Amino acid sequence: MPEDWEHGGFGLYIHWPFCQAKCPYCDFNSHVVAKIDQTAWRDAYLSEIDRIGAETQGRILKSVFFGGGTPSMMDPDLVDAVLTKVRATWSMANDIEITLEANPTSVEAGRFAGYRDAGVNRVSMGIQALNDKDLRALGRLHTAQEALTAFNTARETFDRVSFDLIYARQGQNLADWRAELTQALGLAIDHLSLYQLTIEDGTAFGDRYAAGKLRGLPDDDLAADMYALTQDICAAASFDSYEVSNHARPGFESVHNQIYWRYGDYAGIGPGAHGRLTLGGNRYATEAPSAPTQWLAQVRKTGNGDSLRSKLSTEDQRSELLLMGMRLREGVLVERIGISKNIKHNINNLTDMGMVKTHADRLVLTAKGRPILNAVLRELLAD
Repeated sequence: MPEDWEHGGFGLYIHWPFCQAKCPYCDFNSHVVAKIDQTAWRDAYLSEIDRIGAETQGRILKSVFFGGGTPSMMDPDLVDAVLTKVRATWSMANDIEITLEANPTSVEAGRFAGYRDAGVNRVSMGIQALNDKDLRALGRLHTAQEALTAFNTARETFDRVSFDLIYARQGQNLADWRAELTQALGLAIDHLSLYQLTIEDGTAFGDRYAAGKLRGLPDDDLAADMYALTQDICAAASFDSYEVSNHARPGFESVHNQIYWRYGDYAGIGPGAHGRLTLGGNRYATEAPSAPTQWLAQVRKTGNGDSLRSKLSTEDQRSELLLMGMRLREGVLVERIGISKNIKHNINNLTDMGMVKTHADRLVLTAKGRPILNAVLRELLAD
């Protein structure tokens, strides 16, 4: 009998915490520093791979994801050392996906060949906008032309390329977004992550918004229209919305992110990294300290970069399974939910409202429920 995590598989996430500049909308664990000792980071990553590898022997690794921060600031030799250790630690799937997030500056694009030679076969580029005015407003360091040049280099270097765009930006209207998304789909692209701009507490945008200084944001109706337009344009271009914010040509869906959404197991390495590991029949949540210097010192001193490892209850696991799995168009296998009387009541209510349906033994969102996913999840998990 396979363990439940095997529905999603096993992946490895490696967090690189550094950026050239902090974007005003970003609430990720990223830091700007004057100097980075890449040798120290290599040693810490390799130590953590040894530790986690000892606990997860016999597993087949389906994906490796270098996230951040800006992992394209990593020396290619560092990436090569990490992937060499990974290959020595786990059996790797024949079609393993190895992704590195990159910012599209010309300096970083020049590193692409080194990453490819190290084993990276997929790049995810943080482009965010295709015009210079909006790029400046978003605090990006690249121009639209630099982004397109870097994208073309990536396209020539890697088997698979994805890029991110943010919509519902300041001053953006429906026609602007239609033109930009159409331009993006006209490139030789196979995966797009399309995120509505959200204003997060603790960011520069959050502070400006609280002070009434972040003007020109689309209202809720316009943002909803942009979401609907996104679905229509991508569907017409055969870019399936396989997840709420992610679109891909068939066969080019993100393997790594599907491990999260299908509630598989993943090891998280690096400052602030989270993980979910099933060990000895129990499922654990893991977390690492966010501060880069603290994490590095802890790995050196104790040989363990985690600050938390806690066993998840059956209820916790059900909630996480639904929170992640309902994002996918394929939904969640009903047999994995372990339906309680309360959950069954909530599902029936949402079915009556036309928000969810049961199809081929799966609980899935309807077209009506997808735009209001968070509200549906609150109702689904209500006591």
